[in-house]
Amino acid sequence: MKKFHFRVVIVGGGSAGISVASRMLRKSKTLYDEIAIIDPADHHYYQPLWTLVGAGAAKKEATKRDMGSVIPEGASWIQDRVIGFLPMENKLQIANHQEISYDYLVVAAGIELNWDGVKGLREAIGKNGVTTNYDYAYADYTWEVIRSFQGGTALFTHPATPIKCGGAPQKIMYLAEDYFARTGIKKDAEVVFASANPAIFDVDKYRIALEKVVERKQIDTRFKRNLIEIRGEEKKAVFEHLDTKEQEVIAYDMLHVTPPMQAPAFIKNSALADENGWVDVQKHTLQHVRYENIFALGDNSNLPTAKTGAAIRKQAPLVANNILALMKEKSLEATYQGYSSCPVVTGYNKLILAEFDYNKQPTETLPFDQGKERLSMYILKKYFLPIMYWSGMLKGKM
Repeated sequence: MKKFHFRVVIVGGGSAGISVASRMLRKSKTLYDEIAIIDPADHHYYQPLWTLVGAGAAKKEATKRDMGSVIPEGASWIQDRVIGFLPMENKLQIANHQEISYDYLVVAAGIELNWDGVKGLREAIGKNGVTTNYDYAYADYTWEVIRSFQGGTALFTHPATPIKCGGAPQKIMYLAEDYFARTGIKKDAEVVFASANPAIFDVDKYRIALEKVVERKQIDTRFKRNLIEIRGEEKKAVFEHLDTKEQEVIAYDMLHVTPPMQAPAFIKNSALADENGWVDVQKHTLQHVRYENIFALGDNSNLPTAKTGAAIRKQAPLVANNILALMKEKSLEATYQGYSSCPVVTGYNKLILAEFDYNKQPTETLPFDQGKERLSMYILKKYFLPIMYWSGMLKGKM
């Protein structure tokens, strides 16, 4: 490294960080060589497609690209880990013990899987029918587990923590059930969804639609159940009821786990965090509540909306515009209303496109009822959204 000060430093090279950098560079040529993206990863992933990878409908290699290939021209990539923030000094520390200073900071470091949040999970994952679509390493094992399933209990979980893409735990369940039905295994299978949530979905319109899907597919839903232990050798999962604290043991033949998730430790233990460990920002401007030159978006923020890539697609241009306004000593006029979206795959060739805001009200953008399962929306997710992501969103074009 030869440069240790940048006008804008972005922590995280995921969809949020890359999108903000691209937006700012497209809007202001004066920022060329004045934006740094800090991320230690070698690769960048399009994670929304991992659901279809787990169902045998996509190849996981298509979701992976070299990080260097997505860093926008004009931005510097610092391939290192952030270990601490010094917001009063407008500096941060990276793992090689150097300090980077900034005029403006964007925190977009995502969310991390807490493999130790469930007893026995780390030891059980990736073998004996225990899998997850939330990690690139295991997404194709999910498909192996589903296609080799010969009957019994297929168990799917949703934890009692915030997670990225809140619909993903049930998407793979619907696809698995569809596969079982198509291959004649369904008559010998019991599909169980044990979720810490109180209902199948948080927005009434889509909850009602998904309840009908669950009923049609004869899925056994057990709500307010939080997975606390996996006994891999016994093929048993232990849940705690969130209200009664009673424990329930469910024997399984295959188990798709959604791991509990948390804010990255270097954020959780910093001056930027709220009491729950997330970056503390104003929900309409995404500006930090205490430091006016710091913004956050995406999964590591405490915005009270679903943690999805679709939410980031709305948040990224807002953050870019608000920082550019601050640079010109103008007021922050760009405001965010909590838009998020969840394309809920309900089977091969079926999808409900949920879109909603902070008030949990539908904010649909297409001229038809998105609460109905549609082939067109499945095609949108499988074929068009990846193109829009790689060629549009990451390039700062949409």
